[in-house]
Amino acid sequence: MVRVNMFLLLIVVVCALGVVTSQHRARKLFQSLEGEQERVRQLDVEYGQLQLEMSTWATHPRVEKIARDRLRMVTPDATGRVVTPPPAVAKPAPKKGGR
Repeated sequence: MVRVNMFLLLIVVVCALGVVTSQHRARKLFQSLEGEQERVRQLDVEYGQLQLEMSTWATHPRVEKIARDRLRMVTPDATGRVVTPPPAVAKPAPKKGGR
């Protein structure tokens, strides 16, 4: 009878240690999950800021200013411009015959 009681006590202790270990692991994983979710929120904010910055840098007046200042580009005068119409697109000839 004593052996059975000792065996059952050993099983209870092992089960209790298993429960404690699994709860500890679950808490650690939950902390890790919350940390990663916070990182996702930070990256979303940074992505929004980068999109705003990119749209600001790509505005037409800024591009034109850089073209004039850094690249020394100028708008050509009207006398030097030649406008050519786009080439006409040839339509395929209709097929002859019944097929």
